[in-house]
Amino acid sequence: EFRRVLFRSGAGDDSVDGASGNDTAKAVELLCAGELVALPTETVYGLGADAANPLAVAKIFAAKGRPADHPLIVHLAEATAADQWAQLVPPFARDLMRAFWPGPLTLILKKQAWVPSTVTGGQDTVGLRVPGHPVALELLRRFATAVGGPAGIAAPSANRFGRISPTTAAHVAEELGERVPLILDGGACAVGIESTIIDCSRGLPVVLRPGHVLPQHLEAVLGMRPEIETAQGAPRVSGSLDAHYAPMTPMRLVSADRLLDFLNAQRHRGGQCAVISHSQLPQAGMPHVWRMLPADPEAYAQQLYAALREMDHAGADIIVVETLPAATSELC
Repeated sequence: EFRRVLFRSGAGDDSVDGASGNDTAKAVELLCAGELVALPTETVYGLGADAANPLAVAKIFAAKGRPADHPLIVHLAEATAADQWAQLVPPFARDLMRAFWPGPLTLILKKQAWVPSTVTGGQDTVGLRVPGHPVALELLRRFATAVGGPAGIAAPSANRFGRISPTTAAHVAEELGERVPLILDGGACAVGIESTIIDCSRGLPVVLRPGHVLPQHLEAVLGMRPEIETAQGAPRVSGSLDAHYAPMTPMRLVSADRLLDFLNAQRHRGGQCAVISHSQLPQAGMPHVWRMLPADPEAYAQQLYAALREMDHAGADIIVVETLPAATSELC
């Protein structure tokens, strides 16, 4: 019995300092033994395993209920480690590494022959990133020292397949429970949505999944705005299915000018809504659960998954989300 969930004691504040050195040492021990560890990143919490160990990686798929042909993102301690996993790193990809690593950007590159197909979903490409979270980086550095060879942690979001990504350690425990031996608690995720994914394997950079790093940020580094592609022929990547990041409760996106009319109609039908808004204040007399989020796009994105999870537990008939603030759609 080695399971420990590391929640910090205190005033209940999610703003925390990070797991201790002993916690990280235990996590390295478990990873080296082929076990799973949940770890915080700046985007969301990840369910990690030794990316070079196919049997360990298979435990990720079993714990999440994730289809085996879905590729995983390999998290690295530093950008120089990318050459151990990728056979070719174009100059523009190195420019992106210098600009955004550590940070919420994943690069898709042609893989080295040895990289396990369990990580790549059977493709000839691998997704790599260096996370921008001190707990994750400390774990990755210690793991690299312990392994001595190519070291990376494959870590999709630490939730059941298709469900809302976790942004706190408590969310991970709620989602996976006894399926994960250890959860490192690094507080609430600062970004709160998944990394932007850029395909660097076909000559020109192409956005395969929007995220925190916006097209204008990429353009400032690349001198061009990369295309956004979801067409056939692009590598399959994490989090690109329509059913990803979905609550169990039915959800409806409603424009600000129609929100109150929609809620009134639901009330007259006897239905209860769980409402997420950023401009419309809660209305007195309405039998709805209401959560206000900031109108600032980055702050909205950071709180969105937690709000969806809260509303999913509200017992409502439908989750109603006010149309996203300007520019938030580019983030998520």
